[in-house]
Amino acid sequence: MTPVRVLVVDDSATMRGLITLALRRDPEIEVVGTAGDPLQAREAIKAHKPDVITLDVEMPGMNGLEFLEKIVRLRPTPVVMVSNLTGQGTEAAIEAMQIGAVDCIAKPSPGDPHPFAELPRIVKAAAGARVRPRPMRDGANRASQRPPVAPDYESDGRLVAIGSSTGGVEALSTIIAQLPENCPPTLIVQHMPPDFTLSLAQRLDRLNAPKVMEAYDGAPIEGGCVYIAPGGAAHLEIEEAGKLCCRLRVSAPVNGHSPSADVLFASVAKAVKSNALGVILTGMGRDGAQGLLAMRQAGARTIGQDEATSLIYGMPKVAFEAGAVERQLPLDRIGSAILAMTNLRGRKQREAKCHSQTN
Repeated sequence: MTPVRVLVVDDSATMRGLITLALRRDPEIEVVGTAGDPLQAREAIKAHKPDVITLDVEMPGMNGLEFLEKIVRLRPTPVVMVSNLTGQGTEAAIEAMQIGAVDCIAKPSPGDPHPFAELPRIVKAAAGARVRPRPMRDGANRASQRPPVAPDYESDGRLVAIGSSTGGVEALSTIIAQLPENCPPTLIVQHMPPDFTLSLAQRLDRLNAPKVMEAYDGAPIEGGCVYIAPGGAAHLEIEEAGKLCCRLRVSAPVNGHSPSADVLFASVAKAVKSNALGVILTGMGRDGAQGLLAMRQAGARTIGQDEATSLIYGMPKVAFEAGAVERQLPLDRIGSAILAMTNLRGRKQREAKCHSQTN
């Protein structure tokens, strides 16, 4: 098996050494070079043509986000961002994944006995990503382009549950940007480290019409709101306690993840049965497939992201092959499909049209 060729880019020699050491422990990975700034990195990319690049968010001369944008526009290569666990660091990592980074990992805290233990797995997953060239961002303020309340949309009461992993930040950003302020209540499991999910929720809330928040235990589930499961040791479930609410339950990882999409989907199937819509997006592994199947078997509608637009066609593929996916759609059509499949007003209009045509 040909090893995954990795270029390590970080302005700290210590950090470059830690990353290199962690990656070289895996015989399926070869570190082909290191670089301390974007200029060195540019030359190293030309010389070594790496399969994956690890990139520091903060670097001298040109920050990691500016350099990332050049990579995805001019020489599309899977990039894993390495970020500090600070509000500013996690916010930058979220922006990086919206630009086109495949994944992110936090820099280790002082005294961590196993720094970057998860990095080899993340790098090998990134090597299988389908990275496409991106146009230059126009810098426009997307917040000024928020869709208002959709006058032709009235929720039919369905709850929307979404599961995503590698590549999911970009996918979720695309979908939520298509939702109006009066969108159906939406719950999301996105596989991310602790602290990153809060930054993701805050950024999506700032840029989009629905209210986006990190879910908390007991949060009432309401229309116009999007709830993102916090990264960490708890699973997000829903519970009927007079009114639907979020529950965070600490238990063992499922499919290697906590929170797990399977756990969320299974709780939705149990609590609301057919009154739901499940969506599974890009990601590595099989998390979500069985839970989505339980939703479909309970009468819920289901959607899977198609292979052509998935950064990694792992989770959607397993779900599709298990019979859990009712419709496969490209990413740019999923947001509008969610609205069409949960629109009571649209259904009434179609029924009225059919009635008039039969009379």
